[in-house]
Amino acid sequence: MEENTVNSAVETTEKAARADKKTAKHEKKPSFFKGLKNEYKKIVFADKETVARQTAAVVTMSIFLGALIGVLDMVIKFGLSFIL
Repeated sequence: MEENTVNSAVETTEKAARADKKTAKHEKKPSFFKGLKNEYKKIVFADKETVARQTAAVVTMSIFLGALIGVLDMVIKFGLSFIL
């Protein structure tokens, strides 16, 4: 008796899941271009002052790191010249 109850509950659940899949296929999907337009409205562009500050920071750090790598390279070469 208990097995029949369990089996019927499982069958009912499976039927409901299949019915949900069928209705989900028939729902109208939003247009790709409408979604694209909505996402494009969310974009916030930086102002000129922010771009200038960030560019200056990147250039400054690049120069600093390049100089640091150059100095470390010369120190390592100098140290290796004593060993070899």
